[in-house]
Amino acid sequence: MLHVRVVSPSDVTAELVAVLVADAGVLNLTVLPASVRNPDGDAVLFDVVQGRANEVIGRLRQLQLDRRGSIALEPVATSISAADQAGAGRSRFDDFAPVWEEVDARIRADGRFPPSWSGLIAAVGLLTNSQILIVGAMVVGPEYGAIVALAYGAVRGDSALALNSAVALTAGFALAVAGALLLALTVRAAGLEPKAFALGVRPVSHLINTPDWFSVIVAVLAGIVGVISLTEVRAATLIGVFISVTTIPAAADIGVSSAFGSGQEALGSAAQLVLNVTLLAAVAAVGIPAQRALWRHLTGARRARRTG
Repeated sequence: MLHVRVVSPSDVTAELVAVLVADAGVLNLTVLPASVRNPDGDAVLFDVVQGRANEVIGRLRQLQLDRRGSIALEPVATSISAADQAGAGRSRFDDFAPVWEEVDARIRADGRFPPSWSGLIAAVGLLTNSQILIVGAMVVGPEYGAIVALAYGAVRGDSALALNSAVALTAGFALAVAGALLLALTVRAAGLEPKAFALGVRPVSHLINTPDWFSVIVAVLAGIVGVISLTEVRAATLIGVFISVTTIPAAADIGVSSAFGSGQEALGSAAQLVLNVTLLAAVAAVGIPAQRALWRHLTGARRARRTG
């Protein structure tokens, strides 16, 4: 269920309320006339079951409330009311149906590559052959949002979103490589590299800089899970996606391998990075429209059964 806050111009409120009252999926409707400033208008508050949210938000847009007023969505974590269940005929469909306006807003908001220490953490993990540090770097890596936004912008013809995401990815990974390179050069100049790493015993680095068919399989599967998790707002599952795919560690390995004169390993890590980013973006570009089409079909079929 979602809680929706709308600022409605006074000349639209009556029509808006009539639309909401007529929808069985709308609950707990509250109208506060002339109670909002900047923008000025009436406050209209209500809850809507998730399975009806896309249609209800579509009606709000038809009334131009996204332009003349404002629309804010908040997930309702817990609702203790028998009316919420019985009054709207809520079903399992309503619990899982994606709210596409919310998905769109989340992708646009996350389409960036904020500064992160993940590249340096991965560099230390490579130097010390620590898989724990590599996993930690993957968990805090900030790149997945920008990858999805790049694919989403390309598919929807939003060149600004796609370009901004591409620039964010390029700059973010470049900084991760540069940070790992500087750290590794400092470690090497100070003679602090671990003995095993100096002797060429680098199992963690080898795993990263040697992409194979299993890298392709894991990236595709992680991309599918990531798209589903994104539309269903499953943050814990998204963390699992981050851990599955080697992106930040690959960028860090480019820097570390370069610092120690291992050009072939650096090229292998670059190939791993390009492979994973490309596959994640490709799966998102195909998966999001496909999932949207599937849910549109399911919604239409459900509506046909109700009216039939």
